[in-house]
Amino acid sequence: MRKVIVSINVTLDGFMAGPDCGLDWHFKSWNEEMARATAEQLSRADTILLGGITYRGMAQYWNSNPVNLIRPRGDLDFAYLLNSYPKVVFSKSMTAVTWNNARLAKREIEEEVIELKHRDGKDMIVYGSGKIVATLTKLGLVDEFRMWVHPVVIGCGKPVFKELVEMLDLQLIKTEIFSSGVVTLCYCVK
Repeated sequence: MRKVIVSINVTLDGFMAGPDCGLDWHFKSWNEEMARATAEQLSRADTILLGGITYRGMAQYWNSNPVNLIRPRGDLDFAYLLNSYPKVVFSKSMTAVTWNNARLAKREIEEEVIELKHRDGKDMIVYGSGKIVATLTKLGLVDEFRMWVHPVVIGCGKPVFKELVEMLDLQLIKTEIFSSGVVTLCYCVK
């Protein structure tokens, strides 16, 4: 069965975005080494799950011509994969999506993700999408968390696990340290 892997950039104090959904702290430590690791991570999946806010932000940035020679090589690889992969968007307010290979989920999130998990293929990856992550976590549908911990404290913002009311028991399976000071912590759900 395919896995659902959550990949989230987070501050040292546990925020996935600033007070106004800002991600400027995220780009300060981003480098070519991390771009390559992100593209490699995505290459092991074949479907992207997104909430409406994350979809709009990613589509606006990545839906442009990926063959932009100003971007680093790792970004080009990532852009190619993002633009070619199927993307399932969970949103109650959106009526249409325009990004290549994107579609709005037709069913409730639990039914949609369970059906996707039973399809043949590689794993599915969730980027950002705090509400979707919270819902999938509560439903027990997340198999792995990949937390990209950035060496920055912002004091307030959007916490990763704001809506979680029960303890989540995780097992550390891998760590990766980048020259920028970012540490990736990979946990599987017990």
